[in-house]
Amino acid sequence: MRVSEGGVEIEVPGESTAGVEASVFYNPRQALNRDLTIAVLRAFRDEREPRAETYLDAMTASGIRGIRAATDGWTAYGCDLDEEAVSLARENAARTDVASSLTVVREDANAFMYGCGRDMDEALDVIDLDPYGTPMPYADAAFANARNLVCVTATDTAPLCGAHFRSGVRSYGAIPRNTDYHPEMGVRILLSALARSAARQDVGVTPIFTHASSHYVRTYLELDHRATAADAALEELGFLHHCEDCLYREADRGGASGADPGLIADPLERCPNCGGDRVLAAGPVWLGAYRDPAFVAAVRERIPDDFGTAERARSICDTVAAELDEPTHYDQHRLCKEWSLAANAMDDFLDSLRAAGHAATPAHYGGTTFKTDADVGDIEAVARETIG
Repeated sequence: MRVSEGGVEIEVPGESTAGVEASVFYNPRQALNRDLTIAVLRAFRDEREPRAETYLDAMTASGIRGIRAATDGWTAYGCDLDEEAVSLARENAARTDVASSLTVVREDANAFMYGCGRDMDEALDVIDLDPYGTPMPYADAAFANARNLVCVTATDTAPLCGAHFRSGVRSYGAIPRNTDYHPEMGVRILLSALARSAARQDVGVTPIFTHASSHYVRTYLELDHRATAADAALEELGFLHHCEDCLYREADRGGASGADPGLIADPLERCPNCGGDRVLAAGPVWLGAYRDPAFVAAVRERIPDDFGTAERARSICDTVAAELDEPTHYDQHRLCKEWSLAANAMDDFLDSLRAAGHAATPAHYGGTTFKTDADVGDIEAVARETIG
């Protein structure tokens, strides 16, 4: 079956267009992910590193990512262990006239990455990890062998956000908690795990664009190949404390007893807001900025009208660029239900918080999600005064 995406036309197994996994997998719901990827690649080369030339689609499947990158002027590579996938990706590359710009090989992704990275002169500028499930089995190889940028998708959102707790601990080496801000928990757990993976290679990471959409988290990490940069990235790690009774939460960057920042939790015995003892600790999580607003704005400018997801992609960019740098978000409906209040219009709700002296912005996780520097007690006081 033929599908068109981003100005290119490829063939995929017919049943996979409905999202059913086949031996060669193409997911139409990831078109937003791929459209934003092309816009990020354009912005990165224009704004950050004009010398970047090479791109690896480490799990190529139908070849769509590599083909779109090659069509956009990158020297692209794709690898896959599945013989049918490699054959189809090569056919699709020839069909779209990018065979000379896209090399598809049948090889394990980790083996391919280490093979390219033996000499930094041969290292790949950009490595893109988009596996089925967790990306962590491939992270070390990517950070060891990418020169400029690592792009990562994680589709195992249940482990990331703590809904599948033990799986999350195993995959990400952290304690995830299933809270009302579970998309943000997934973002922060993933970034923490990736920062620690990069640090093992003496590489520092800076997230320049991150979003959680539908069933996945996507992030783009700019690399700095210095041990001091790796140390600086680790200083962005810490813990989140969450009260199950009143929904209070706070971030802890300091650790305990003079330990290095972010490496040891110092759990709260009692909630500062309600005095309850059902306080959870999550982490280590990434507490730093998860995007560069100026870069996100540059990404938005490079989303053309003919991208199928252009309107949604621009909307995500607008919201992500404006979001506060808070490591958790709130859901207005969840809070109002907790307080037995009728939720008012979201814009009015946020205006009330701002009028009370607090910063507040919508969050990209959903229409009723928002970020603020107010704690839950302050939010409740404002809500009761304005809509109670």
